[in-house]
Amino acid sequence: MKKTVRDIDVKEKRVLVRCDFNVPQKDGVITDDIRITSAIPTIDYLVKNRAKVILMSHLGRPEGTADMKYTLKPVADRLGELLGREILFVSAPEVVSEDVRRAAELLEPGEIMLLENVRFRKEETKNDPAFSKELASLGEIFVSDAFGTAHRAHSSTAGIADYLPAVSGFLIEKELKFLGNAVENPARPFVAIMGGAKVADKIPVIENLLGKVDTLIIGGGMAYTFLKSQGCEIGGSILDSENIGLAGEFIKKANNMGVKLMLPTDIVCASDFADDAKVGVFPASGIPAELQGLDIGPETIKAYSDEIKKAKTVIWNGPMGVFEMKSYEEGTKKVAEALAESDAVTVIGGGD
Repeated sequence: MKKTVRDIDVKEKRVLVRCDFNVPQKDGVITDDIRITSAIPTIDYLVKNRAKVILMSHLGRPEGTADMKYTLKPVADRLGELLGREILFVSAPEVVSEDVRRAAELLEPGEIMLLENVRFRKEETKNDPAFSKELASLGEIFVSDAFGTAHRAHSSTAGIADYLPAVSGFLIEKELKFLGNAVENPARPFVAIMGGAKVADKIPVIENLLGKVDTLIIGGGMAYTFLKSQGCEIGGSILDSENIGLAGEFIKKANNMGVKLMLPTDIVCASDFADDAKVGVFPASGIPAELQGLDIGPETIKAYSDEIKKAKTVIWNGPMGVFEMKSYEEGTKKVAEALAESDAVTVIGGGD
């Protein structure tokens, strides 16, 4: 485990904290503040230990422009409500401006400041060293506590650590400890559920999991590549053609290792990639040429749910179908419900 804020003296130091405040909003109103509340233990600790706290985060995808639709001002307001104190917010399209530098310099111990959306700068997602250095110039210590974005090599998540002493916050500490126990020393049976579109995106994950899990459940768009590797007709379903052979190898490897690898046995199909297309359920072994698979069928939902019920540890990454459309949400919804009803330790990850 990397060092945490407990392992460094923060008293009267300017501490830059990378949070994940990428919260959902509707008409400028935050609809779910769990990502804000998850950052509070680290913020509280720093305030109580008289640090000068400077928070930063991204919000949405403004594509490197100062699109005020994605301003962090609502986050500053909500955080202030939750903490019962003022959060200093300097609106600066360039994120680091002279006003921002001056405000950071004038911070008193125990005060909190929030920077504008770091993705207002195109350099952020490119991990540009110059922008990393600009951010670093505001503080003396860097605390990484944005678990949801810590895997991205961006200026505010990775680049900044080249210029400041870096430790983790309590959210990262908690998640790493939880994930470590769940994956490295799981209660069994241990079930992994893999969805998403392309096998190529999940190759390292699948290879790693085959050595750990008791059951590997495959769903989503990637299932059709696995089905194709077994000689099934998949119609116009999405196909990662470059990795058909690899999918077949994974099936053989799972069998040799005694891992139960489950594929869909029935598929919800439609003629078009549309919510109002005519829908039917077909055997996974023979999808008609003019149709495409867009969700797992009821027989598969039951089999997957029954397997989840027996599990003591479950990790899930990726949807079972095109859940954004109501006609194809059932598979993903039912898997989620099975997890909610399970007594297992469950870990759900991924952008979806």
